[in-house]
Amino acid sequence: MSRHPAVSSAAFLIADPTRATMLMALADGRAQPAGELAYAAGVTAQTASSHLAKLLAGGLLSVETQGRHRYYRLAGSHVALALENLASIAPGVQGGAVHRMPRSREARELQFARCCYDHLAGSLGVAVTQALQDRGLISAVADKQFEVTHDGMGWFRSMGLDVAALEPTRRGLARQCLDWTERRHHLAGPLGVELMSRLCAIGWVRRSKSSRAVQVTPKGWAGLKEQLGVDERAVQASG
Repeated sequence: MSRHPAVSSAAFLIADPTRATMLMALADGRAQPAGELAYAAGVTAQTASSHLAKLLAGGLLSVETQGRHRYYRLAGSHVALALENLASIAPGVQGGAVHRMPRSREARELQFARCCYDHLAGSLGVAVTQALQDRGLISAVADKQFEVTHDGMGWFRSMGLDVAALEPTRRGLARQCLDWTERRHHLAGPLGVELMSRLCAIGWVRRSKSSRAVQVTPKGWAGLKEQLGVDERAVQASG
């Protein structure tokens, strides 16, 4: 009997080519639904579900429910590090090729920037939220919430938004919403809604009349770069 059952169990899970491919598809830190992981590995939804259940039970994955959907991600940076180390030793650990679902022009536009219950979502929404965190203006806290810091209060005020005057809902003032295309969190809740409204009011973004897509104006890109360091090329490259 092995003296290191945890090691042998993890190795067994990763050794399967289908499971290895799904794990590598999650190595960028994004969460993905079972359907996309099945597509990535080239297996049926039923087969993928069976493999995902084993990876969850083995502690290599975690799952997050957003509405009716379940999104899977690596259980932590330690899993990503293990995969990278194994891949450098034996490239075969990556399993088969990771397939990506093709996207239409409309889908690409929605992935780039869109309205999600009146707050900013997509690559741009995630980039803005990450920039707010990187600058210490908001911080992630328990129960999928964001907390506005003292510096954040001042920054939002400089943008014409009084955080103290906002009325929290039962789900909080600033909520972490898992972006369904980016698989990362963007800013939701009353603060997210008011920020989106403010960005429209000052002419930084425009809502499409025919879809949920959002366009950024030249003034908006200049303002986002100056205020948050959000660069147009970087956001486009991440989408």
